[in-house]
Amino acid sequence: MADGWMLADLALIAPDPASDAALSAASAPTFVETPDRESVSVTPDDPRYQDLLLRGYNRRFTGNPDNIRVVTSTAQVIDAVNDAVREGKRIGVRSGGHNLDGLVDGPKVRSVIDVTGMRSVSYDPRMRAFAIEAGATLGEVYRTLYYGWGVTLPGGACPPVGVGGHITGGGYGALSRKYGLVADNLYAVEVVVVPARGSARAVVATREPKDPNRDLWWAHSGGGGGNFGVVTRFWLRSPDAFSNDAGRLLPKAPGGTLISRAVWKWDELDRESFVRIARNVGAWHERYSAPGMKENALFAGFIAPRVEFGTVTVAGQVDPTVEGNERILHDFITAACEDVDVKPTVTTSSRLPWLTTVLSYVDTGIGLGAKPPLRSKTKGAYLKKRYTDAQMETVHAYLTSPDYRHAPAAFALSSYGGQINAPAVDATATSHRQSVLLASIYNYWDKAEDDDRHLTWSRNFYHDLHQDSGGVPAPGDRYDGCYIGWPDVDLADRTLNTSPTPWHTLFYCDNYTRLKDIKKTWDPRGVFRHGLSI
Repeated sequence: MADGWMLADLALIAPDPASDAALSAASAPTFVETPDRESVSVTPDDPRYQDLLLRGYNRRFTGNPDNIRVVTSTAQVIDAVNDAVREGKRIGVRSGGHNLDGLVDGPKVRSVIDVTGMRSVSYDPRMRAFAIEAGATLGEVYRTLYYGWGVTLPGGACPPVGVGGHITGGGYGALSRKYGLVADNLYAVEVVVVPARGSARAVVATREPKDPNRDLWWAHSGGGGGNFGVVTRFWLRSPDAFSNDAGRLLPKAPGGTLISRAVWKWDELDRESFVRIARNVGAWHERYSAPGMKENALFAGFIAPRVEFGTVTVAGQVDPTVEGNERILHDFITAACEDVDVKPTVTTSSRLPWLTTVLSYVDTGIGLGAKPPLRSKTKGAYLKKRYTDAQMETVHAYLTSPDYRHAPAAFALSSYGGQINAPAVDATATSHRQSVLLASIYNYWDKAEDDDRHLTWSRNFYHDLHQDSGGVPAPGDRYDGCYIGWPDVDLADRTLNTSPTPWHTLFYCDNYTRLKDIKKTWDPRGVFRHGLSI
């Protein structure tokens, strides 16, 4: 899961922080353009083709493009786009390759622009912001920002994820309750666009109110990747930061990490106890997810794999160097266990170094026991209120039914809300500003012949869980749609989404109308499109 930490936490082994001790923050880099060289166009007869083709995370999808353009500069992106447009080729854009549902690796994509060579992370004094090229991974970004300036972004926990898709989808992670989404810290973006007439060009758009290109910035603050052009660079600065000191322009990195877990054995849990745990976790988040609350320092998850996995876990994490945070963590774990007849095993880690812990992420599918290369399906839902007891009984039934046996399949609830909910719903393209939890159903396997079995289970589970709103989490009193960072093409398929709620309402709510207008302005020829394109 590109943005989650939940199942990886189960397999977390604290590494020796001394392994990174030699890295020094003595010399903070300044903004440097990536050295330009000839771009590489890799075709199917090139031995590098298969390596580039298989960079996609989900092996259910493997494309066969005519070429893959490996670029290292904005100028090369412009050339690659112009070549594809001239030749009439559908364009796909790849940064980290973690798109979950085949938007890049589809049969219609004939030219993939791979920005993996654009990885610079630096401070740009002209913008008074951190410049991050679209091919950089989260791990590279966290390491460079932390060692250079002691700051970070409130993004996801999977180090190999590329920022190109992560930021444009909103960017959510363990620090988001305290600092908002990554897109809330987006100051500017450089995008290669194709006008109605003429050749492709690069445009820089900022959040400044008087910027004539501001709509293009707004569209990339949660409007999804691959919709308006090719992003080549982001500039990040917190919305309330105006200092000339680079170390004050983004959130300070945590001083450490403290993790507590309450673990129940599946064979000791009955349905009533399972439902009670979920009720406790949901009720805590309903009480403690308003902007400005001290409890926003906590990020937590309720992780329930299929019964074959053996355990159900509630886990939470805080920065223990902040006074009061350890008490918040203790009180949360206590609340999660309240009135549950079965007593869990509760453990609390030592104070772990923050960066080393983040970079020690174990892939969710691997943590669940799936064998690579991974095939997967992820389905998500924003929750304004906890699932009802009846809904959690449905969850319990799907996780324990004897007619489907597969350990690497899971249900999870993770913390949301806090400062994520501080901006207005139209302040950015991310409209989901009223939720307290993010729910997910995810599944991993390795054989193509098992696709139908696992997809059917995931789809039926999701439909039955949300049957009160047509089988999808339709925006309303209880739900707020879906996270575009976890794209789910099922929602655009009317044979699978039989509800009256269209896919674009689930992902963008009322912001979709404005996004369509921006699309007409900046991509009038419809050059950039995919299975969930605006």
